[in-house]
Amino acid sequence: MTTRNFEALFSPKRIALIGASDRAGSVGEVLAANLLGGGFRGELLFVNPKGRPVHGHAVFPSVAALPETPDLAVIATPAPTVAGVIAELGARGCRAAVVISAGFEGDDPESAARRQAILDAARPHLLRIVGPNCLGLLSPVHGINASFARTTPPAGGLALVAQSGAVAAAALDWAPPHGLGFSHVVTLGDSLDVDVGDLLDFLGRDPETRAILLYVESLRDARKFMSAARYAARAKPVILLKGGRSRAGAKAAFSHTRALAGADDVYAAAFRRAGVLQVDGLDDLLDAALVFAGGRPPPARGLTILTNGGGAGVLAVDALERTGARLAGLDPATQETLRGLTPAHGAVGNPVDILGDAGPDLYGRSLGALLAAPEVDAVLVINCPTAVADSGEAADAVIAARTAARGRKPVLAAWLGEPSVALGRAHLTAAGVPTYPTAEAAVRAFATWDRAHALHALLLEAPDGADEPPDVAGARKVVERALAEGRAALDPLEVQAVLQAYGIATAAARLARTPAEAGEAAAAIGPDDPVALKIQSPDISHKSDVGGVVLGLRGVPAVEQAAQAMLDRLAAAHPDARLEGFLVQPMISRPKAQEVLAGLVRDPTFGPVVVVGHGGVSVEVVADRALGLPPLNAALARDMIGQTRVSRLLAGYRDRPAADLDALAAVLVALGRLSTDLPEIAELDLNPVLCDAQGALALDARIAVRRPDATTARPAILPYPEHLARDIVADGEPLRLRPIRPSDVSRLIEMVDRCTPEDIHLRFCSGMGHLNEELATRLCQIDYDRHMAFVAETAAGDLLGVGRLVEDPEGETAEFALMVRSDRQHHGLGGILLQAVLDYAAIRGLREVWGDIARENSRMLDLARALGFSTAPSVGDFARVWATKAIPAGQADAVPA
Repeated sequence: MTTRNFEALFSPKRIALIGASDRAGSVGEVLAANLLGGGFRGELLFVNPKGRPVHGHAVFPSVAALPETPDLAVIATPAPTVAGVIAELGARGCRAAVVISAGFEGDDPESAARRQAILDAARPHLLRIVGPNCLGLLSPVHGINASFARTTPPAGGLALVAQSGAVAAAALDWAPPHGLGFSHVVTLGDSLDVDVGDLLDFLGRDPETRAILLYVESLRDARKFMSAARYAARAKPVILLKGGRSRAGAKAAFSHTRALAGADDVYAAAFRRAGVLQVDGLDDLLDAALVFAGGRPPPARGLTILTNGGGAGVLAVDALERTGARLAGLDPATQETLRGLTPAHGAVGNPVDILGDAGPDLYGRSLGALLAAPEVDAVLVINCPTAVADSGEAADAVIAARTAARGRKPVLAAWLGEPSVALGRAHLTAAGVPTYPTAEAAVRAFATWDRAHALHALLLEAPDGADEPPDVAGARKVVERALAEGRAALDPLEVQAVLQAYGIATAAARLARTPAEAGEAAAAIGPDDPVALKIQSPDISHKSDVGGVVLGLRGVPAVEQAAQAMLDRLAAAHPDARLEGFLVQPMISRPKAQEVLAGLVRDPTFGPVVVVGHGGVSVEVVADRALGLPPLNAALARDMIGQTRVSRLLAGYRDRPAADLDALAAVLVALGRLSTDLPEIAELDLNPVLCDAQGALALDARIAVRRPDATTARPAILPYPEHLARDIVADGEPLRLRPIRPSDVSRLIEMVDRCTPEDIHLRFCSGMGHLNEELATRLCQIDYDRHMAFVAETAAGDLLGVGRLVEDPEGETAEFALMVRSDRQHHGLGGILLQAVLDYAAIRGLREVWGDIARENSRMLDLARALGFSTAPSVGDFARVWATKAIPAGQADAVPA
């Protein structure tokens, strides 16, 4: 489930409080007072077996005694009674409940049984549950305060979802004095039913919500979260604070990669990929809320600072440098204008310093000049209190200048101090100017805005499976052989074969069983060529730790002697270690190459994760890494590389030319592809990968294998489903039917441009004459999970038609849409596309497919009826027809993992 019955949560007509109380200070009494005081315009019903009035309102003795069925129930009864109450409510037809009651959160069998009993009671009635053990739910835009928070906040554009009542309570107390209001606030407690992904699905579409704040400690369904978060983040800012950040469990195991991929790092990578802005603390979350309360501000090339104190300006610039945000440059014309306004000793660069005695007029005229300058995108105004100027009047001047500029450019304020600037801060807050107590806090908030735009742009990057396919069958054969033999790791030659199947360059290796064979292998490489000799043992993870690597050996005798010495060291240090032999490789002489680590691990929540960072023997000590969730493309891989410190070395320095980052990015893309093609690969470690201007070459590699089971997390993001593509024939013409790709944007625009205005109107229900790039991008970038679109294309790559299926959040029904290029209609293509959509619906296990069709669209109606759809007038709109088709039981196990 996701958003089923959410209208009962957020816009109920009737609310019942089960466990209302007349005892002052009790949870039941506070809940009743909040419900009565929240401004709810619907009907409130109170239930308590004692039947005593609560706040002057009649109380019913039981759920059965209620005169009407509530849409939403708020439950504050003892834990053992909650399941029974849920069952009664469900039988009455109640559709949602907020369970405040505690007593479910333990790991003991009794608590687990109580949690399961709640779910069992709700499931037959599809009753949705928030909680238990939560602060409650507030929907100020609908006058609902179903919580025991201290106050009801004002209505506004922020939504808050928290896995902690304490964090939500702090935010609710902080927001009103800072001029912020909320659309909805939901505390999740134990999240038995409604979770973060469900709420992102709802809030991403909610017109009352302009920005979403999240406090998250853990996630259960990574794929649902990623799908919902990516959708929501495309539409509005999503700012997240993660609790429980720990590297517990990130101990070195099979590989360096596992040691570097801590749980918190994986979460951070997932949030970044979802376009969610992660902040470091509660202060940062609330400060960011001031910036994003009105939605996503326009992008800014840099920040301009206006101050009456030079030191405060310097601190702001220092903070900008620490955050990586930029200081705007002022054009000579703007500086000349400012020079005519500021005192002789003022500064007209950036920061603009108008000196400590600056009055309100100087503040207003200086800010007006900056807001009028074309190179200025955002301004931070700083005020330091002095005895010769009034901070309150300065604030009023800032507000007036901002109003005169019609708010086209964002203005932030930092009024430093406490009592003497309180009035000025209050005026700025009331005017909707984000106001901070320090310049550093204001700069950090600006930096979040800067980062949010970068993340939003990154959302447009979506791998589309258009690259040259690897030899999946060959690699799978190698892996399956190892598993069939009961091995947990591939031998070096098997590793080499798998990497080569995916186009990853490696140093050719030869396996020798004895010192004599090692000498023969060296001779085969070249009698005088230097070679590397490495011990090969499944019990030795890191060869250099036991003297198991010797480089630069020349000639057979030297190799044989080094091999025997390795045997002696291994026998002394690890007598029980199993020895498989020696690995002999040609020495690679690339003295100006940088050592990089690249790898792959499986996270228990998010599935496969790709890692890149500083490589070599000191990899854990340096601990320089970036993580990414597959599938990846070149841009996403380059973004990962750019997050590492080693990227600065790869960019070139002194006599070292820049490395071929495209080659390293290709390695990461290949690892991402491998991770989804071969879920049996549990860990993969490439260390080192030599990166220089010649490319990227893996010198050493390890691969651990394990048969996936029920505990193996599936990929959090579905890759492009190539297996759904097939060749078809429409009216004698061979075509390709395949899932839509993100790279189809321009082709989709061209297809719509070649349609008649009538066909465009029938498909998009508007007078739109041209499909703009933003809408085309959204139509082409789908998650391939709850959204599928099939295109029919010619051999030349022209799109002739699109059939689309969008599932409801519950995964039971889906809406279809169909469009065939106007000059290609009447050739059977529409029927082929719609049948492909229906076939896919059956595979997904959907119960019903439906479409809302214009009555005048006779061709679409005829096609739908021919394929078994039933039609009826749409409710409330007689110009449209509702077409539905029941789907027979499909093959759910055929759905792509």
